[in-house]
Amino acid sequence: MEITVEDAGKGNNIQDFADSRYPEMAGKAIAARINDKLVDLTAALEEGRLELLTWEDERAREVYRHTASHIMAQAVMELFPGAKLGFGPAIADGFYYDFDLASSLSPEDLEAVEERMREITKRDLPIVREIWGRDDAIRFFKESGQDYKVELLADIEDAEVSIYRQGEFVDLCRGPHLTSTGRLRYFKLLNLAGAYWRGDEKRPMLQRIYGTAFYDQGELDAHIYMLSEAERRDHRRIGRELDLFSFHEEAGPGVVFYHPKGAVQREIIEGFLKEEHRKRGYDMVVTPHLFKGQLWHESGHLDYYAENMYTFEKDGVEYVVKPMNCPGHILIYRSQPRSYRDLPLKFFELGTVYRYERSGVLHGLLRVRGFTQDDAHVFCTEEQLEEQIRECLEFAFFSLRTFGFEDFEVFLSTRPEGSVGSEEQWDKATDALAKALEHLGINYQVDPGEGVFYGPKIDIKLRDAIGRLWQGPTVQADFNLPERFGITYTGADNQPHRPAMIHRVVLAGIERFYGILIEHYAGEFPMWLAPVQIILIPVADRHLPYARELEELFRAEGLRVEVDDDSQTVNMKIRKAQMQKVPLSVVVGDREVEAGTVSARDRSGHDIRGMDREQFLTAALRSVREKTLSIDWEA
Repeated sequence: MEITVEDAGKGNNIQDFADSRYPEMAGKAIAARINDKLVDLTAALEEGRLELLTWEDERAREVYRHTASHIMAQAVMELFPGAKLGFGPAIADGFYYDFDLASSLSPEDLEAVEERMREITKRDLPIVREIWGRDDAIRFFKESGQDYKVELLADIEDAEVSIYRQGEFVDLCRGPHLTSTGRLRYFKLLNLAGAYWRGDEKRPMLQRIYGTAFYDQGELDAHIYMLSEAERRDHRRIGRELDLFSFHEEAGPGVVFYHPKGAVQREIIEGFLKEEHRKRGYDMVVTPHLFKGQLWHESGHLDYYAENMYTFEKDGVEYVVKPMNCPGHILIYRSQPRSYRDLPLKFFELGTVYRYERSGVLHGLLRVRGFTQDDAHVFCTEEQLEEQIRECLEFAFFSLRTFGFEDFEVFLSTRPEGSVGSEEQWDKATDALAKALEHLGINYQVDPGEGVFYGPKIDIKLRDAIGRLWQGPTVQADFNLPERFGITYTGADNQPHRPAMIHRVVLAGIERFYGILIEHYAGEFPMWLAPVQIILIPVADRHLPYARELEELFRAEGLRVEVDDDSQTVNMKIRKAQMQKVPLSVVVGDREVEAGTVSARDRSGHDIRGMDREQFLTAALRSVREKTLSIDWEA
C-alpha cells in the first residue's frame, strides 16, 4: 500500500499514522518504506512517499524472519549464558543464527530453544532501535564478551551504529524489525549445522541453527511438508542407495566419481545433447583443460574471478586450469579468416571446467569444483543476433521439457558494477535479449545488475516436482570478448567487421542438472532415463534359461536389462527391484516359459500378465524412443 504523506505531524511514527488513517491495515503491516528507505514501523514519519509492506511483499517476509533470528538468539542467550553471537540473517524461506557455545547442541536443545522462543513471543517485548556511538558499542560488546560483534564493529567506519534491544537482549543490527516479539506468529526450528566464522576455514567453527517462520499456520505446515519431501528426494542419499556416484575426501572435495549406473545416465544426457546439437547445426569441438594465464588476462577473467580459479606456475610461466570454455572457442574462431558467409558459426563442447568453491558451500552434485558444461558459443553478425538468441531459447526450453520440466521463471540480468565495455555495446546486447524474449512471448522479470562482467544474460529457472526453483540455462549476449580478442569476419563489403557472440548452455552444468533430475524424480526415473530399465526375475532355476533368452532379446534392442538369479524368494527380488527404483520387474515362471510370454510389474504396482513378448518389447521401446514419463501398454 503506497501513500503520499504531506503533513507528517510532529512526533508521529509510521505505526501511529497508519493505525489512525488506515485502520484496515491494523496488524497487517510488517515494515515500511519511506522515501525508498526500508524502515521499522516505529520509525519517525517523514513527508514524501510511504509504502506499508505486508506479508505478500518479499521485503516484509525478510524483516519478519530476521526478527525470528533475533528472538532465537535471545532464547539461546537465556538458555546458554556465555554464548557468543555471530551472524543472524534472514534467508530464503527462513533464517539462521551462528553461535559459539561451550558445548555442542543436541536435537533436544533445539526443542528447548524453540519452546523458549514461544515464551519470548508471549512476553510481547517491544523491539527498540537505538543509535549508539561506535566506540560505546565496542565497549559494551567487549564487556559482554561478544568478541565477534567487536570484530564486526572494528570493520565499520561510521561514527554511529544501530542497535536493537528486546528486553535484556541487545544486538548489533541494521534492521529493520517487527515492532515487538509478540508479532512473530508461526515458526519452527529445523536443524543444526557447522559454519566457519565469516566463511573462513581458518576461523573458528560456530554452531548454526536454521529455522523457518510464516504468517499463517497453513503456510508453515505446507513448508514443513515440502522440506520433508526435499529430504526424501535428497540426491546425495538417493545417489548412495542407487549406487550412482560418490565423493572421496582423499581425492579432494567437490569432484565427482560416477559409478557404472551413474555413468550410464550421464551418457544418456550427453548423448541427447550431442544428437540435438548436431540437428541444429552446431560443430562439436574439444579444448584443453589447461591454458596459459595470459589468455585469462586477455579475456578479463583473471581480473574478476581470480579467487575462484586454480592457477600455478611452471618453468616461469603462469597456467590456469580452465574455469570456462569461451576463450578456447574464441581461439578456434581466430585460427583462420572468417567470412560473413560462415556465420552464424556455432561451436559446441561438453567442456569440463574447474572452479574453486569454499568447502562450506559444496553440496553434493549441486555445488562442485569440477563439472562439465553443455557449453556453446555462437559467432554471428549483429543483424543475426536476435534470431540466434531466439533459437538458443527454443533449444533450452525443448531440452528442459524433454527431461520432464514444464514450469519456468525467466530473468533478464542487466549490467553489473565494474563491468567492461561501452554503454552502446551493453544497450545493444540487452535490447537483443529483450526482443528475443518478447518475440517468443516469454514473460520475464528484469534482474538489475546481475549480468556477467562482459555482457547481459537471460537466466531460466526451472521448477521441480515439489515447487522449488533451480538455476538452469543461461543465454548471454556479448560484444566485449570479440573486441578484447580482436576477432573479425570479412563482410560483403570486403571490410573487417566485429562479430557478436552468444554464450549459452541448454541444461547448464551436467553435474548440477543430474542432481536436480534425481531430486525431481526422487530417483524414480522414466524408462528412457533409468540406468536399469528391466529386471528379469526367474521364479526357480529351471526358468533361468528363458530369462536369459529374454535378456538377450531385450539387450539386442538396446534396452538396459539385468537378470536377478539370486536364491531369494520372488517377493524379495521384486522388493529389491522396487528399492532400486527399476521401472519394470519381469517375473519368469512356468506359464511364461510354456507360452513364451512376459508378465511384468511396474513401480506403481500395475501388473501386466501373459503379454506377447514382441508386444511388450514394442511398448517398452516406444516409451524410450518417445521419452515418455510412463509406458502405454495399449497403444
